[in-house]
Amino acid sequence: MYPRTLAKTIHAISARFPVLMVTGPRQVGKTTLLEMCAQDTPNAPRRYVTLDDLDARALAQSDPALFLQTWPAPVIIDEIQYAPQLFTAIKMQVDREKTNGQFWLTGSQKFQLMRGITESLAGRVAIVDLLGLSQAELDGRAETSRPFVPTADWIANARQPAHPKSLMRVFERIWLGAYPRLNAQGDQAPLARDVFYRSYIQTYIQRDVQDVLKISDQTAFNRFLIAVAARTGQLLNFASLARAVDIDNKTAKAWLSVLETSGLVYLLQPYHSNLTKRLVKAPKLYFLDTGLAAYFTRWPNAASLEAGAMSGALLETWAVSEILKSYWHNGLEAPLYFYRDADQQEVDLIVESADTLYPVEIKKTASPSHKAKRHFTVLDKLNKPVGPGAVICFVERDVPLSREVTAIPLAYL
Repeated sequence: MYPRTLAKTIHAISARFPVLMVTGPRQVGKTTLLEMCAQDTPNAPRRYVTLDDLDARALAQSDPALFLQTWPAPVIIDEIQYAPQLFTAIKMQVDREKTNGQFWLTGSQKFQLMRGITESLAGRVAIVDLLGLSQAELDGRAETSRPFVPTADWIANARQPAHPKSLMRVFERIWLGAYPRLNAQGDQAPLARDVFYRSYIQTYIQRDVQDVLKISDQTAFNRFLIAVAARTGQLLNFASLARAVDIDNKTAKAWLSVLETSGLVYLLQPYHSNLTKRLVKAPKLYFLDTGLAAYFTRWPNAASLEAGAMSGALLETWAVSEILKSYWHNGLEAPLYFYRDADQQEVDLIVESADTLYPVEIKKTASPSHKAKRHFTVLDKLNKPVGPGAVICFVERDVPLSREVTAIPLAYL
């Protein structure tokens, strides 16, 4: 059992809202997290029911009111997307009871969930996103994990509890991925990895997508997953993606939308400004679990991945996902963007906080250049305050590169 950063947020939200929804991909630990949180309040025992149970699902679909009498609040209802009929019954109960913390819900198919929530539970439900284990959670730093902003205060908070990471240790983590069940295997995890991912794809990804899109050609969809994984860390180009799989653009957009709403893929939006028309408008594509991306792209071990052509892209993907988790696992929206213009000037990541832009570069180096600041000056044309910048890399501890830029170890994330 890994302590999760989101646990403290769940208790805080539950005290303020009658309904809490935890969404995220399958097997990232949503149910385990809520069960652990329920154990923290032994004086108010919380029941548990999963709609993966076909009998419970049938009752929830046919008679939602009777289902809620059978499983009265406070209750955890797992995989609620299978019975959207429950949303109206839950709305009626929370409006009648007017107490907080009645329902904790989980769901893995956000595209189905959001339709029911917006129609029935708007204003009554708080929604939080959970991804696989963060580096902070794996290292036992869940309690001290804070949303990433490259300020002196954040760096000082991250420095003390951080565990130093060698190049190969980071790539072993990238190659293995962040799913709790796989990481719980300990030393046996590398041996179990291929079996885990093969089963995960067959059992969850293809089944969930089949439920939504009714895809008849599973071979084409599997090729699509491989093509998406191979493009992690790149600008999204639907025409290129569709051409690689021999499908049309409309199909590629529909399939990618499902991956995004399932929490498997993240689209990092470009920073927009009306001051310049020369900014690239396409988002960058990131596969949120690097282990799954490495499996799709056939890297047999961490050493081959580190030495291979995708090492830089997967390192950037991993760092962006860790920064994303630092926000989502604290129950916050992630104010993350990137910058690229028509002159090919680029900033890997921009964190926007309090109307200030914090530029970030992610580099596979232990000796970052002292000229890093010059890459960040492109943001001056946006007419916004620009805060301290960072180069996230393999330095052993944080090192000032200039008055405005600090090299930050990947181990601090």
